Amino acid sequence: MEKNILKGALLVGLGASSYGALATVVKLAYSNGFTTAEVTTSQFSIGFVGILLLQLFLKTPQKESAVTDRFSVLKLMIGGTSLGLTSVFYYFAVKYIPVSVAIVLLMQSVWMGLLLEAVLDKKAPSTRKIAATIIVLLGTALATNIFSSAHELNWKGIAWGFAAGFSYTISLYSSNSIATHLHPIKRSLWLLAGGLTIIVLIFSTTSYGNFNFHIFWPWGIFLAFFGTILPPLLFTSGMPHTGIGLGTIIASVELPVSVLFAYVLLKEPVNLVQWTGILLIISAVVLMNVKSLKASKIKK
Repeated sequence: MEKNILKGALLVGLGASSYGALATVVKLAYSNGFTTAEVTTSQFSIGFVGILLLQLFLKTPQKESAVTDRFSVLKLMIGGTSLGLTSVFYYFAVKYIPVSVAIVLLMQSVWMGLLLEAVLDKKAPSTRKIAATIIVLLGTALATNIFSSAHELNWKGIAWGFAAGFSYTISLYSSNSIATHLHPIKRSLWLLAGGLTIIVLIFSTTSYGNFNFHIFWPWGIFLAFFGTILPPLLFTSGMPHTGIGLGTIIASVELPVSVLFAYVLLKEPVNLVQWTGILLIISAVVLMNVKSLKASKIKK
């Protein structure tokens, strides 16, 4: 395949930007009386149906044996539970803290991913990655405005935000490492199935008695399209053109996009100190991927 860097960058950027809009829309749904159970259930159920229809329409190739296929599906569904948990934790977080703070906590996956990699590979991270982690933590402190307004932050929201970051780290690992021999659409389908299953299990005993089905339109449609259908398709189409290094850097646009959405639609204040923290986090992402970015240029 001939690489088109500009096309790839645009696709990855659009995918990350669509993720960035989710928390603001969820907060607007909350203001209209909907619950976390309704928001997450509608997002994942519509997303699952959407990906299922895509698979049927595109007729993805079936090369796997029945036994291997069943085992891969089981692993994907187990890994996909982290997708559902990420949404549940993240959407809980935005009930208690501003979107601009919640997205920063979600991005703790930058250093959590390094820690997970070190544990799985049984290898200490490089000096560059350790430096990137320190920059992320400093950027987080500034972006959450913790030095001047720690007393104003709801610690329930902080806890849910960190939980979302950890779960997001697991979901990134699952998305990039489990059953990669399967077609991307098929992998997305079973990851979403796992996410939907865990969401239903979490809320089945407490939250479905008075379920408001009005959540499906327009909120559920929007969240499913921009949160579970469009981004995977854009990422799987764009990443082969950009490579992982450049793709990860471009994907960090999710952070400022999320903050801008919250600023424009929710009127959440964001000061210069917070923007400085956000820029530091993005610079850490760049620092972490400099080596792979240089490697991709050499290959060309």
